[in-house]
Amino acid sequence: MRWCPGCGDYSILNATTQAFAQLGIPREKFVIVSGIGCSSRLPYYVNTYGFHGIHGRAPAIATGVALANPELHVWVVTGDGDALSIGGNHFIHTLRRNVNLKILLFDNRIYGLTKGQYSPTSEFGKINKSAPYGTLERPVDPIALALAAGATFVARSVDIYQKHLAEVLRKAAQHRGTAFIHIFQNCYVYNDNAFTEFADKDVRDERNVDLEHGRPVLFGKNRDKGIRLDGMRPEVVTLGNGVTEKDVLTYDTRSLTLAHIFAQMAPPAFPMPIGILHQEERPPYEELVYGQLAAVREAKGAGDLRALFRSGETWEVRG
Repeated sequence: MRWCPGCGDYSILNATTQAFAQLGIPREKFVIVSGIGCSSRLPYYVNTYGFHGIHGRAPAIATGVALANPELHVWVVTGDGDALSIGGNHFIHTLRRNVNLKILLFDNRIYGLTKGQYSPTSEFGKINKSAPYGTLERPVDPIALALAAGATFVARSVDIYQKHLAEVLRKAAQHRGTAFIHIFQNCYVYNDNAFTEFADKDVRDERNVDLEHGRPVLFGKNRDKGIRLDGMRPEVVTLGNGVTEKDVLTYDTRSLTLAHIFAQMAPPAFPMPIGILHQEERPPYEELVYGQLAAVREAKGAGDLRALFRSGETWEVRG
């Protein structure tokens, strides 16, 4: 495998293969499409069909695969640079179309394959090879962008949260339409410890909140902290002294408003939201396309391609 020792990609690969194995779907029914970057090598290491595309174009290729054969289970593997920089428009329009595919975005907040330049998700002021005095750009928020684009399934996990990540991937696989999973992934060489503030074993219970539909938003090692809303403003509360679990917000993954509120939350003021932030049912793009084709054929007949070519104005080109 062409990944550096200690790379978070190994953990994501392990969780992905676990999830695939537990779905009970024949391996020949899977297609993994990738773009360019360290993450995009993953199709080589999974015993399924795969397609290694060009920079940023994985969603477009995957859309073609899903439309050509809706029986396939199509997954996209991409990174923060591949998806959010050169591939930004493909990413947005795939989400709004709700194509029946799953997008795994590996976010290490750096360009790893090209050796440490800042990426669209790098923090403001980050010093690196392409910004020796610190970046002057505000980072893209992949979750907020996906929600704004109209994604019907938006979730987040962390590379080392193996059990959690595999469960999120299984739920994404069962979703009809585009499922977007934002995965924090450590780059040991060029951006090590980017997520220790909330992902380290010693602090994760206190600095993560796992969102579950219909469950109170509780966190902490003793699950004694929670999130409640003061109007539209979230606040952290500690149970006790008159504050009970009934005062804590019950999460609803169908609420786009809640998803937008939680997308803005991050340490140190708030715990990092993980799990499924938003999920809604909407017909997948392929279903609409094939339904439209069937309706047109029923109304106008199957059509004649040769007649179409010869219809209207034609030109004869002579040598």
